[in-house]
Parts: sequence; structure tokens; C-alpha cells
Amino acid sequence: MSPLVETVLFVFGLAALGYGAGASGYLKAETGTALSDFAVRVALPLLLFRTMVTSSFHGSAPWQLWATYFTAVVLAWIAGHLTITRLFRRDGQAGVIGGVSAAFSNLVLLGIPFMLGVFGNDGFEILSLLISVHLPTMLMASILLFHWFGPQRQEPLHPVAILADFLRRLLGNPLIIGIFAGLAWRTSGMPLPGFVNRFVDALANIAGPVALFAMGLDLRKFGLSGNLKPALALSVLKLLFMPAVALAAALLFGLPPLPAKVAVAAASLPSGVNSYLIAIQLKTEQSLASNQITIATGFSVVTTALWLELAGALLG
Repeated sequence: MSPLVETVLFVFGLAALGYGAGASGYLKAETGTALSDFAVRVALPLLLFRTMVTSSFHGSAPWQLWATYFTAVVLAWIAGHLTITRLFRRDGQAGVIGGVSAAFSNLVLLGIPFMLGVFGNDGFEILSLLISVHLPTMLMASILLFHWFGPQRQEPLHPVAILADFLRRLLGNPLIIGIFAGLAWRTSGMPLPGFVNRFVDALANIAGPVALFAMGLDLRKFGLSGNLKPALALSVLKLLFMPAVALAAALLFGLPPLPAKVAVAAASLPSGVNSYLIAIQLKTEQSLASNQITIATGFSVVTTALWLELAGALLG
């Protein structure tokens, strides 16, 4: 077994272990929510903080990286929206769910430990550059779409109110706080005190395994409850179309090999919980979003490994 395949199986195996613990009744569903909260609010922000403080980011080509990844995001989002509204004849709100499901990769709970396992710290540094832009961009897009298609869609859009909502959510996001705090400390030029460094390391080092186990345990509550055809169609777009666009864009923009591989791997990851949360806010297509998350996560064990092998063969 190749080291790459072994790493992929290990990463997804931790998530499967969490799923099995929930499916068997060994752990309660509330445990998954609590672990996810701990990972997202404590461990992962500290991991991002440490990365911002200690990493060099040399050779990461951020503009090419962002252009590559967001080309894939935009095209996958459009494809998902059109698939739901034109092929399956559903309304604009359902189209929002389709777009988010096809384009919003699980870069945090799955992506962070995955990149650490496959590419090490260098790959995680590149992913951090992606997350720093991905979170605000996708958050703003989601807020705009919610205001446009949501229950208040008949009322005129108020740019100031939308901007205030965006800033409130952005500055209250623990991951963004971790990134900004790390950049601020890095700018100060001060080294981390020894006891602070040990404190950060103790929690940051468990961020990956806890996040994967929590994601698997939390996935248990989604399940399958209809909408299989559109969910499968969106999963095909997420797992096959989006990474294909990312690979083509990486070659087109001349992205260096490691950032290109990270971009393709990030695009190949399954959808995160964001599509389900937006479906709850819009009060529509919750089962479509939950089914798509479950299906895409299951198939991504195979498709992500295939994309990594293909990217390695083409990018060196």
C-alpha cells in the first residue's frame, strides 16, 4: 500500500471511527456536537494561530493559489445552482443549496488534518493561506444569497445592514480570530513565551484527530432521507467537476507543484456542514443538503485519493 493511500485511509478512518461510535450508540449524538465545538472554537484556532506565528509561507504563490481555487469554486457553484434549478426544476432558494453543496469544501474539520497528514506542515501552511480568504469570501457570498433568496427577499437589500452582518459574523468566527491573532503576534516580532508555547502546542497538536472523529460522529445525524438523485448529481459536481477545474486552473495559471496539489486536494474534499446550515436558515431543502453531505463524504474516500494520484502524476 502506497504512503498516500495509507494516509487517506487513516484520515477518513478516524472519521469512520467517529461515525461508528455514533451509529452503534456507544457515544451520544450530543458528544459529536460538543467535540466539534471544541475543535472549531479552541483547538483549530490555536493551530491556525501557531501556524501564522511560526510559518514562513515562502513559495506559496498566494495570488495564483487563490485564482486557481476560486475559479473552481465559482464554476462549481454555478453548475450546482443550474443543476438544481434547470435540471431538477426547483426554485432559487434550492439553487442556493445546490451551489453551496457543489462548491463549499470541508476545509476545516476535514481539510486541516487531511493536509497535515498528506503534505505535512508545508501543505498546511498553504491551506492556511486558502482558509484565510475562503472563510470571509464564502461567508459574504452566503449572507448575500440568504438576503436575496431568504424570507426577507421581497424587501430591498440594505448594504450597510449586510456589511454589518458580515463583519459581526466574521470577527466573531474563532478561526478568523485565530488567524488575526497569529498575524498580530507575528507582526510584533516577539517570540512566544515558553509556557504559552507549551499551552498552544498541547491543544493544537490534538486538533486534527479530534476534528476528524467529531466530524464522523456528527455526520451520523444527517443520514439519507430522500432527494437521492439531486444529491448524487451535486456530489458528482463536488467530487469530480470541482477538482477537475482546479487542476486545469493550476496548470493554466502555472501554480507551483505543492500549492497546486493542495488546491486540487482542497477542491476534491467533500462538502462541509455549511450547505445544511444555510438550508436551515432558508427553511428549504434540508434533506437535500444533508443527503449530499453524507453521500459526498462516503465517496470522497476513493475520489480524493484518485485526484491526489492524478495531481501527483501531472504536477510532479
